[in-house]
Amino acid sequence: MKRYYLAIDIGASSGRHILGHMEDGKMVLEEIYRFPNGMQKQDGEKVWDIEALFEAVLAGMKKCRELGKIPVSVGIDTWAVDFVLLDKDDQRIGNAVAYRDDRTKGMDEEVYRTVPEEELYASTGIQKQIFNSIYQLMAWKKKKPEQLEKAETLLMIPDYLNFLLSGVKAQEYTNATTTQLVNPETGDWNREMIQKLGYPEKIFLPIREPGTVIGHLKKEIREQVGFDCEIVLPATHDTGSAVVAVPSNEEHVLYISSGTWSLMGTELKEADCGTEAMQHNFTNEGGYNRKYRFLKNIMGLWMVQSVKKEIAEDLSFGTICEMASKCTIPSIVDANDDRFLAPENMTAEVQKACEESGQQVPQGIAEIAAVIYNSLAVCYAKTLKELEEQTGCQYRKIHVVGGGANAGYLNRLTAEKTGRTVLAGPTEATAIGNLAVQMITGKECSNLKDARNCIFHSFEIKQYEP
Repeated sequence: MKRYYLAIDIGASSGRHILGHMEDGKMVLEEIYRFPNGMQKQDGEKVWDIEALFEAVLAGMKKCRELGKIPVSVGIDTWAVDFVLLDKDDQRIGNAVAYRDDRTKGMDEEVYRTVPEEELYASTGIQKQIFNSIYQLMAWKKKKPEQLEKAETLLMIPDYLNFLLSGVKAQEYTNATTTQLVNPETGDWNREMIQKLGYPEKIFLPIREPGTVIGHLKKEIREQVGFDCEIVLPATHDTGSAVVAVPSNEEHVLYISSGTWSLMGTELKEADCGTEAMQHNFTNEGGYNRKYRFLKNIMGLWMVQSVKKEIAEDLSFGTICEMASKCTIPSIVDANDDRFLAPENMTAEVQKACEESGQQVPQGIAEIAAVIYNSLAVCYAKTLKELEEQTGCQYRKIHVVGGGANAGYLNRLTAEKTGRTVLAGPTEATAIGNLAVQMITGKECSNLKDARNCIFHSFEIKQYEP
């Protein structure tokens, strides 16, 4: 009998349920349910509709029963940094506010009054991003202190969904590190800093490792979905799961987890919290097996997604990529500029950036996408150089995993601009990494090395030469 595992992978724009099983030594995937996600305006804030997300989680699980493919375990991963607060009755306090909300504006300065920026980086290793949980909590403290005072528990988004499934409150390691409140040496909360900042210490639960079985579906959920299974913590941060799926066991591996964001980096055994790493804005996020994902956040395909929505909704990403490849426009923008984080209109913002720098202003979807793709490739080349200087390693290959592995034009540009071989795939890296951790826990794979070897032989990987 086949043993099925269920990965529920939720991104900023959509989520999906993917069943995985082993067949002839290879991992086989089956997408059984897909649902939309997105930020909404509520009470003057950009928020996630967390109730709708949980309903979608249950709807996809019911599909398993309909198909007669009952998973032995389920694992949920989502984006990072966002969280909910629960009161003493385990009821949610306020909205599930989204990281692109502007409530964190100026909150970095508030934090630095207590913990200077250099000290913050040295004690957490996490890069400065205005939406990090540390700044979101400061916004809560300054703007809605009465809500923060009522809080008994903080749960990251996947941890909250797990709580709704199981009744068990558990805080997973990889996502916890993105709060910028975890000590990279101990892998535990930096309680001294939490106290300094005046955040309620009791809300931070003990941190659990990816691969931990936290429990089973609670009775009412079992009745709704028609089965029971274990709940396993994968790397609940989607990038953490994607990096598990990088199909290489070489000692020094360079990857780009390419999706809404481009996360470019390598794995380290020890965090690099030095001044140079801070100046280059590298981060040391927690990874599976207590490795550190030493990487840089690059704006990524969010820019193309936004432009598609604005001026080319009827075109597929593949078509846009193909159209862009035929353009010769030389203009480049700084893909890491905060102006592209959440502009009113991405198309206009890209055009404005080109105009301000005296470059040719792109017109139409093909030229605008070409500018974005070329800008991303230039950013990757710059980041490669910084990574090699910082780690002292020479990287011969770049593994591109995630949805961006399908963007052939971008992969060709990346090989060209970096002068490195690009290996693109697997595209479903996040779900595959989620499943891999469940399969290691379920003894289908013996360890991470075994899982990565299996992934390499299970999925298509395209090669692009410089």
